[in-house]
Amino acid sequence: MIRFIPIIAGRLKKRQEEILESQDIEIRLLIDAIFRKYGYDFRNYSQAHIKRRILNRFQLSGLNTISEMTHKVLYDSDFVDKILLDLSITVTEMFRDPTFYKAVRQSVLPILRSAPFVKIWHAGCASGEEVYSMAIMLKEEGLLHKTQIYATDFNPVIIKYARKAEYPISRIKEFTISYQKAGGTRSFSDYYTADHKSAKLNDNLKQNIVFDNHNLVTDSVFAEINLVVCRNVLIYFDRQLQDKVIGLFMDSMPGGGFLCLGSKETLQFSTHNESFEPVVEHERVYIKKYS
Repeated sequence: MIRFIPIIAGRLKKRQEEILESQDIEIRLLIDAIFRKYGYDFRNYSQAHIKRRILNRFQLSGLNTISEMTHKVLYDSDFVDKILLDLSITVTEMFRDPTFYKAVRQSVLPILRSAPFVKIWHAGCASGEEVYSMAIMLKEEGLLHKTQIYATDFNPVIIKYARKAEYPISRIKEFTISYQKAGGTRSFSDYYTADHKSAKLNDNLKQNIVFDNHNLVTDSVFAEINLVVCRNVLIYFDRQLQDKVIGLFMDSMPGGGFLCLGSKETLQFSTHNESFEPVVEHERVYIKKYS
């Protein structure tokens, strides 16, 4: 009897591998259906990220198979909105990574101060916290009045939320600490009004911000930009898509334009690496070389 145990274990392992392979195929078909029906292209996103998010939605859906999810995607636009929100990159906060904002304040804004007009692109802005952080910093440095900020994301639902500039009051203590660590020069409470449930940022911070839909995977350059901020987005893309998006950023800026990535992202493996020089390398702040 004992000699049959390895055989049974081997068959169980093979069966498990077959199930996982079929599951991966179903997920690819689901992603392809979203692209073909709605134009949102997740085919070159990190497969680990896609699989994790899809399986989580599958558990919540009450459906029996991922193939049933694909059928529901084709005929239920409300269900598609849920999946798009699942696949959106929404993890953010005000003054996230405070040392990054210090680096921009000290090494980038003094250079931009000499420009007659400044254009900044926050690509993959999610719910907007980092966009408003930039606006606050620009205001304190006397640059907001001559700056246009473009804040974009592929998901119209999250863009609508970002426009509100309203966040849970429970997060304000965290935001305040990060603001102070980032070199804030005033009281953070100067920038919002609050009740017992939420804090709403002041409207004057939004005056020079344009929120709009833009898909880094499928859309093209839309303006000439002095500073591109795309932090903690590329890590969800595969290497090929990362390189494509970095090329898009490069084409969006003149020589002397700045590119800011997330702490776990780098230009090191990009074919565009030679077009940039580090300004504050450990904070992933780069400048485009003059051609």
